[in-house]
Amino acid sequence: MLIRRHDASAPPASEITPRAIWRDRRQLIAAAGGAALGGALPTLSPTQALASSAIMQGGDPKAQKLAATPSRLSTPERATPYKLVTTYNNFYEFGTEKDDPIKHAHRLRTRPWSVKVDGEVAKPRSFDIDELLTLAPLEERIYRMRCVEGWSMVIPWIGFPMAELIRRVEPTSKARYVEFVTLADPKQMNGLAIPVISWPYMEALRLDEAMHPLTLLTLGLYGEVLPKQNGAPVRLVVPWKYGFKSAKSLVSIRFVEKQPNTSWMRSSPEEYGFYSNVNPEVSHPRWSQATERRLGDDGFMQKRRSTLMFNGYTDQVASLYSGMDLRRNF
Repeated sequence: MLIRRHDASAPPASEITPRAIWRDRRQLIAAAGGAALGGALPTLSPTQALASSAIMQGGDPKAQKLAATPSRLSTPERATPYKLVTTYNNFYEFGTEKDDPIKHAHRLRTRPWSVKVDGEVAKPRSFDIDELLTLAPLEERIYRMRCVEGWSMVIPWIGFPMAELIRRVEPTSKARYVEFVTLADPKQMNGLAIPVISWPYMEALRLDEAMHPLTLLTLGLYGEVLPKQNGAPVRLVVPWKYGFKSAKSLVSIRFVEKQPNTSWMRSSPEEYGFYSNVNPEVSHPRWSQATERRLGDDGFMQKRRSTLMFNGYTDQVASLYSGMDLRRNF
């Protein structure tokens, strides 16, 4: 297939959200949150928002606000309702049904928490969650997200480019891939008893994919600290790939020379390839990927919409795969 070249760092005009829309959208979100709680809440700095472990363990997630700057990389599409984003999830560590995470993720202890970064880097180290929250300016980015099962959402994530963390550990010349490992604690995660895959969950990107401006190290959504069922306290978000590439509850990031054999590749290699780019021309062995249902928008009785190549981010990311056979490298 023919892929156009484009400057990966520059979004097309259609992808840039006008300032007025952002202002109105953020005011609506703030008003809705305040109404739900019976009054307006102050916006806290990242460190203040996570200062109390008691809040993290059992407090109202709507009380944990994060300050973030709207990003020009956001899609202007309408965001999926908060309730759907936080109650309809794939997070198999808490069960395989879509409502299992909201039922069971309250068991997750998100403090203390650190992420170990090592492998082919000059400066291996661990990052505490408080440090991650202040490592780089937080941005609010509204991204399309597409699940391999055929449904999609539009989510206002809060985080900073993964490249900001990568630069600080200085990958060596041998670093070609980045491996992401998630928490696997049977005491907290009831779903680990189900042998869906070999735990812990592990995903990976090429180094240039991880460094791409769209790849987000994510700490929140909808102006709030990341809910536990959505991958708290820190997760990856890669919007042009199917959702399972965006690993949740990260505990380790490792830089390696050889392409890792990721969790779903080990479990079902004929169904899940390493790249997992959203591609309507390559069907999953058990269903087509040509169409999708936008949750909270289309409704179950509405006509399905056509799936966009690279989930609509072709102009930004297609150059990463120039000359590749995207059917073979699925």
